[in-house]
Amino acid sequence: MLYHIHEMNHHAMTPMRMMAQAVNMLATNPLLPTSHTGLGRTVAAGTDVFERITRKYPKPEFGLSETVVDGHLVNVRERVVEHKPFCNLIHFERDLPEERDDPAVLVVAALSGHYATLMRGTVQALLPEHEVYITDWTNARDVALWHGEFDMEAYVQYLIEFMDILGPDTSMLAVCQPGVPVLCANALMSEDNNPNRPFAMVLMGSPIDTRINKTAVNLFAESKDMSWFRRRFIQTVPPPYMGAGRSVYPGFLQLGGFMAMNVERHMDAHRDYFNHLIEGDGDSAAAHRKFYDEYLSVMDMPGAFYLETIERVFKEHHLPEGRMMIGDQLVRPEAITDIGLLTVEGEKDDITGLGQTEAAHDMLTGLSRKHRDHMVCPGVGHYGIFNGRRWREMILPRVANFIRHQRAMRGFGPKTRANAFDSEITTLAEARGLGQMEAAPTPAPANANGKRAKKAVAAADSDARPSRAGGASSKRHGTETRATETVGAH
Repeated sequence: MLYHIHEMNHHAMTPMRMMAQAVNMLATNPLLPTSHTGLGRTVAAGTDVFERITRKYPKPEFGLSETVVDGHLVNVRERVVEHKPFCNLIHFERDLPEERDDPAVLVVAALSGHYATLMRGTVQALLPEHEVYITDWTNARDVALWHGEFDMEAYVQYLIEFMDILGPDTSMLAVCQPGVPVLCANALMSEDNNPNRPFAMVLMGSPIDTRINKTAVNLFAESKDMSWFRRRFIQTVPPPYMGAGRSVYPGFLQLGGFMAMNVERHMDAHRDYFNHLIEGDGDSAAAHRKFYDEYLSVMDMPGAFYLETIERVFKEHHLPEGRMMIGDQLVRPEAITDIGLLTVEGEKDDITGLGQTEAAHDMLTGLSRKHRDHMVCPGVGHYGIFNGRRWREMILPRVANFIRHQRAMRGFGPKTRANAFDSEITTLAEARGLGQMEAAPTPAPANANGKRAKKAVAAADSDARPSRAGGASSKRHGTETRATETVGAH
């Protein structure tokens, strides 16, 4: 009933929202003298804020129409490589003048309340020297009931099927929550000797073992039983949505949880936005809109997957205790012997505590030292691991060099070039003639530290590289958010 009440309230506010828009248009009309007065600007600001806090925010666009390759601007277009009910596999195709042998990266976005567009900065920084693919998860309220449930088993199966499409000349990069299913998928592919398993995986801020250095999120998950989560957070999608009748963890509940942990900060931000509009500070107002257009855009999560994540990852720790089951098969991380593992953690991450991601190294006992690396980023929080200046300048160079090195070790692509990766933002500025910006620092040296595929994967030569799905323009050789109510969402 809570979902129905929420929808009723939203529709009941529609006349007031339309009236606010009409008043705002009048108050901002430059031909009316009142628009240049303090009263007019105050009315315009008030109606703008009211309309924004009562609207529904649609899924944002990635908006990545260009990037820089070898100092030249090239166009980028999104192409759906594989469509599935709960997820689209998207390729960011670069319109290259000639073929390049750049490493491919499958960015596994979190199914955690926000859309995959939250990874926009991650994709943007990778594009200049990588073929980038991403898992674009579908809002569960838009998936019809006849497509069945989506749980951890289905998630892992999706990843295996995507790798069967992309082929072995691919690395996987997971930020936060997908670290667990990515590790499970790679363990199953390794045990099955699937020739399309990736050559490397990068786990960033992932809750692999939440028994280590517990955060407030971990403690809260352990303090409630599963019936409490099921009763409080699982709702039924109402008509007229395509997924009417489906059990979900609603986006509006997640958003309430996101904001509840920082109520004062969000109230201050909207008060400042109101003042910026009155003062005519367009740049600050635009920055506020850009952030909140993304932050307030949320999606429903499949209820089965949410509850399973809470129980198996945060409460019972199935993976680190060696009892994670995917379908009828036990996940054996020690089966991974040739998939490089880089773990990245933020020093100030208050969602995934220090050591929780690094714990993956202890599970991969069959992986040699040359295939491992670990990085702790000083002064970086959870969001900063995959977005912002420190991601571009501190973390990305290390990630890119690791990927190239592991790719060369598997026998794909050209020999790796140490420290050859430049900041995408720097080259973008140069290509646009904006002048030289500060270059990215040289990365530090590496530390030495179920439902399965229905068709058996045909045996293949380990050196073979099947064709990768993609257009001719980019074809290659070979194939924050935190809250007590959002536990398991990140």
